[in-house]
Amino acid sequence: MVSAKKEMVTAMYPSCVSSLLYLLFVTACIKRISGQPKKDDKVYPENFTRILDRLLDGYDNRLRPGFGGPVTEVKTDIYVTSFGPVSDVEMEYTMDVFFRQTWVDRRLRYEGPIEILRLNNLMVTKVWTPDTFFRNGKRSVAHNMTAPNKLFRIMKNGTILYTMRLTISAECPMKLVDFPMDGHSCPLKFGSYAYPKTEMIYTWTKGPENSVVVPEESSSLVQYDLIGQSVSSETVKSITGEYVVMTVYFHLRRKMGYFMIQTYIPCIMTVILSQVSFWINKESVPARTVFGITTVLTMTTLSISARHSLPKVSYATAMDWFIAVCFAFVFSALIEFAAVNYFTNVKAEQAKRKQAKHCPIHSAKSPGESKAKDKDTEEVVQQNSDTNGNLRKRLNNSSSHSDARRADSASSGGGSGDGSSSSTNNSATARGARQPSTGSLSTLSPAGVLALASRSTPPAPPSTPTVGGRIGPSSQSGTSSLQSLLGPKLEHIQSKMEAKHSGPAAGGTSKIDKYARILFPVSFGAFNMVYWVVYLSKDTMESRDV
Repeated sequence: MVSAKKEMVTAMYPSCVSSLLYLLFVTACIKRISGQPKKDDKVYPENFTRILDRLLDGYDNRLRPGFGGPVTEVKTDIYVTSFGPVSDVEMEYTMDVFFRQTWVDRRLRYEGPIEILRLNNLMVTKVWTPDTFFRNGKRSVAHNMTAPNKLFRIMKNGTILYTMRLTISAECPMKLVDFPMDGHSCPLKFGSYAYPKTEMIYTWTKGPENSVVVPEESSSLVQYDLIGQSVSSETVKSITGEYVVMTVYFHLRRKMGYFMIQTYIPCIMTVILSQVSFWINKESVPARTVFGITTVLTMTTLSISARHSLPKVSYATAMDWFIAVCFAFVFSALIEFAAVNYFTNVKAEQAKRKQAKHCPIHSAKSPGESKAKDKDTEEVVQQNSDTNGNLRKRLNNSSSHSDARRADSASSGGGSGDGSSSSTNNSATARGARQPSTGSLSTLSPAGVLALASRSTPPAPPSTPTVGGRIGPSSQSGTSSLQSLLGPKLEHIQSKMEAKHSGPAAGGTSKIDKYARILFPVSFGAFNMVYWVVYLSKDTMESRDV
């Protein structure tokens, strides 16, 4: 028995070895055969041509995948290559994107040595593609240089990847109430144009958070900062059915640097300049008028230029409120000067009336005598301009000189050579000398009147005797008569000059100016504090349902 078993084991041993060698040989052949198609891929491209021809044989690109059966799911994602510019006037924005769509078409499944068929744009027109359109797009361009920028790939299980490079100009509704401290959420909405949600739906390829990519270098805007993006989906109802709409929100916040330099700082400086006039003397009417009118015109120009970069909205923006308040401060400064000038003139008129009541009236002589004397002493004050532009006054005393000549001729013709007759004629001549009228004296200063009086007094004749350096009686009588005539008028002019310098109409600071120096700057500073605290602390980003 034992020997029989040994013989059986010895007989089975060669058969096991041969079976093992056969399995190893088969395995090597299989590995060799599996690696062989890679060489055929390069050597025999007509194999893939036959695959494509077989896929398109009997394919109807007018029918969606799964027609009459399950809903077609289209997965999408967006890669933004360039974002901007953003137009406030047109309320739109522009961006350049790679728009990717993925769906499964079981009619395009194939068996072959390669996993993915990478094809050009010519294949796109031969298969079914989603009819995606941008609902809020104004202009969309598919790039065709140097060839249509489209990517089309088919996988073995029938999954299709379709990518296009697009430039999209989409509508961005903006509420500019908080301009220029505002923020906006600009949407990009897309969906199917013809297929309702019962036939085709859209989903995000990588989930809501990773399906839209905006590189940092692609979002360098001039007036805005792209602070992020978010996605959502909604169902829109219409008379043709309910459609799935995918939405991407790009969150933008405006940069304030340009508006601070061009509008806010000039407005603040203009208001400060208008308040400088409060420190100028109220008698400097031209200077203060120039300050007021110039600042008002400057604020008008700034308000007009600030509106050029905005659409013609019917409501007031934050910048409009700031410019309006600044304009009110500037205009109030001009009105303040008008009030100061008005009340100053009123006080001056009141002071003149009060002085006119208190001044004595010198009318001691009879009307006939005063008329005769006014006729004899009439003068004309002429104001001429010399070569240096200075005004000078000339007094024409023609009547007084003619009277003096007649008196001299009378004294010489009478032949009286004694001292008494000569003294009598000189005193008469002195009394007949022309005196300045009241109208001309009122225009001269007291020093000028005294000088005029000294010029009007004729010198004593050489025949007048003087003893011990004393003045003769005739000269004393002439001087006393002149003093009695000019004394009241000199006192009246001097009192007027004193009242002019000491009265309320004199130069100085008005009480209105004193109050304005404090009230205007404090009010403007308080306004600025409230304005900037409110708007800078306010969440001005628009909600996504705009």
